[in-house]
Amino acid sequence: MASSFMTDSPFLNASAGRPARHAPVWFMRQAGRSLPEYRELRGSGSILDAIAQPELSAEITLQPVRRHNVDAAVLFSDIVVPVHATGFGIDVTPGTGPVAEQPFRTRDDLQRLPPLTPEHVQHVTETVDILVNELPASVPLLAFAGAPFTVASYLIEGAPSRTYQHTKAMMHAEPQLWHDLMECLSDYAIEFISAQLTHGARAFQLFDSWAGSLSALDYDTFVAPHSTRVFHTLNERHADVPGIHFGIGCDHLLESMYAAGPQILGLDWRTRISSARERMGSDLVVQGNLDPSLVLAGMNVALDGAMEVLRDNGGHPGHIFNLGHGVQPDTDPGVLTEVVALVHEQTAMEPSPS
Repeated sequence: MASSFMTDSPFLNASAGRPARHAPVWFMRQAGRSLPEYRELRGSGSILDAIAQPELSAEITLQPVRRHNVDAAVLFSDIVVPVHATGFGIDVTPGTGPVAEQPFRTRDDLQRLPPLTPEHVQHVTETVDILVNELPASVPLLAFAGAPFTVASYLIEGAPSRTYQHTKAMMHAEPQLWHDLMECLSDYAIEFISAQLTHGARAFQLFDSWAGSLSALDYDTFVAPHSTRVFHTLNERHADVPGIHFGIGCDHLLESMYAAGPQILGLDWRTRISSARERMGSDLVVQGNLDPSLVLAGMNVALDGAMEVLRDNGGHPGHIFNLGHGVQPDTDPGVLTEVVALVHEQTAMEPSPS
């Protein structure tokens, strides 16, 4: 049952299924290449170099809050930051994504993943400290981490993959090694998110971007227990901090992803909000789910698409408006700004009489 306690934050109210003064909006990848001010500030080099500079990383995080008037800031970071920080040997190659020259393939490679400590991610927590002081009280900072499966897939494949052949082979041919790796990466996700929350982030998202590549049986056998441990541990450590679970192409996995323990279920554009609530209950709090391609199609198409998402939600208070995946680099930022304005206007509540 939703709590009646109200905050000044539309995001935190909607996260708990409470009415808010308007539906909150934020965008995955809202900080980054779609913004000219980001491109001017960021320069060249690896994104991991920028993340390692707290003042720079904080400014990049703040840029879309100022420009778009979004209701949450998401930390400028990357899902491979923890494994990079502990020295596994992975970088983010522009135009490609995470690349490991020596992929994880044998039990000996577990030695390349020592326990994650606060010292490993001190640059990240320093960024969080800056942002907590800079952000308006009504705009929470969202922590995030890559889910164990998605990070494992990058380590094992050595680069983005369409087939996940090495990952799936390890699951089935060496299940004990697989579970040992997932146990390690679950610890990384827990400690990375927990560090951000301890320093003042007020919600978090676990990105399992590529879980949709799995069958429901494989997900339940090889992935769900580990993601469940992440959510349950964080829920115990940080009571009442809302967590979001999100993946791409995961319609067939949504029940299992929700059972892992998030307060909010992220939906991509393939699943209707109304359908998700029919399947998992009318109180389901959801995030999503405008197709990012509609934003690329221009102002009118994007605004029509946003209106359809709002109609699908049907005025339910447990809705955080977002895209069904991240902002594309060639997105017109002006379109995103107008989407935010439209959602705020269309969902604004009449002020209560004093």
